[in-house]
Amino acid sequence: MDDSAHVRVGPEPLDAAEVLGRLSDATHGAQLLFAGVVRNDNLGRKVVAVSYDAFEPLAEKTLRDICLEARAKWGLVLRLVVVHRTGRLKVGEASVIVAIGSGHRIEAYEASRYVLEQLKVRVPIWKKEHYENGDSEWLRGHELGAHGRVGVGGGSLEADGTGQGAP
Repeated sequence: MDDSAHVRVGPEPLDAAEVLGRLSDATHGAQLLFAGVVRNDNLGRKVVAVSYDAFEPLAEKTLRDICLEARAKWGLVLRLVVVHRTGRLKVGEASVIVAIGSGHRIEAYEASRYVLEQLKVRVPIWKKEHYENGDSEWLRGHELGAHGRVGVGGGSLEADGTGQGAP
């Protein structure tokens, strides 16, 4: 793929300034950057760290495919940067950055949302939360726009903790 998309999956810390620098294009009127950071709470449990593991070659190939799809949907003028960390990250550290440069803001917002949602569903990156009490748990993958973790017996626990989800 040409320089219109840059993807990286690995242990290196993420640098928002470096990512934004890759978006520079005189035809762009919009640059949008989303950073996902490790939070200290998930479904009422105190989180102290998160570990990410990935099959990096396949993860990067899948991210490139997603970027190509975004360019096909929102225009070849898009420039995309998607970087995801692996390894153990502390609360407050950035785990993923999705940045989009485009001619206008609408395309940047829509492409960013698409890339991030597709990343959560399709890219072989696994997330393990480490809790204050010493326990840890691998989280299950996400359906588009859904959040949850593996419950007893492998079922999904929705945000309300019942396994039933919202009515």
